[in-house]
Amino acid sequence: MDRRTYLRSVASTTSVAATAATAGCLGVFGSSGAEGTVLGPPEQDLSEASHPSYGDEMPNFTLSDPLTGEDVTVADYEGERAVLWTSFYTNCPDGVCPALILRLRRAQAAAAEDEYGDELALLAQTFDPERDTADVLREYAGQQGVNLDTNNWHFLRPGSYEAGQSLMEEKFGLVIEKTEADQYENLEYQFPHYGLILLANKQGIIERAYPRGPQTDIESLIEDVERVVTA
Repeated sequence: MDRRTYLRSVASTTSVAATAATAGCLGVFGSSGAEGTVLGPPEQDLSEASHPSYGDEMPNFTLSDPLTGEDVTVADYEGERAVLWTSFYTNCPDGVCPALILRLRRAQAAAAEDEYGDELALLAQTFDPERDTADVLREYAGQQGVNLDTNNWHFLRPGSYEAGQSLMEEKFGLVIEKTEADQYENLEYQFPHYGLILLANKQGIIERAYPRGPQTDIESLIEDVERVVTA
């Protein structure tokens, strides 16, 4: 069974907690990097995690950017741009999603400063399309300091919650489910979710998976992105 088939098979049975537990396993890679990669092996072996990791192909999919009205297909970036991807929702009450967006935003700013922004695509995918409308995402971009004028940032929005849920499970091995949010005022539901960030090179090969994205050191992430983009 190849890894893509494996991901699809485990997605329907895994849980967010199980994914996080699996992702914590440590292992040892060979001394050389995976085929097609720029960076050497990471310290943490995530090859048994349900989500894609070092040396895997970046999942390909097409989603709409509601702010530009265009469809974004990940495979279209191959040969032209590296990709920094994460998933989020704007009503996140626990700080996880703002921390993820902060790291993509800081990578965006560093790319602009060092003039490699045209070689990087920053993809922030919502799994709450019912609430994350174009107007909401535009306001959120302003709140989070995202620069929408650089032509390298896309908010991606599935057509429905169910479509986004299926995409997350089938492509990323992550289970996203609504839960009650009674402990939060004016919040009907929330998502226990996994703060994953993926960095893929221009050939569409994943260079780094950051399973604890909100805690990922920002300067280290920026350094990884710059090395991958400018290699």
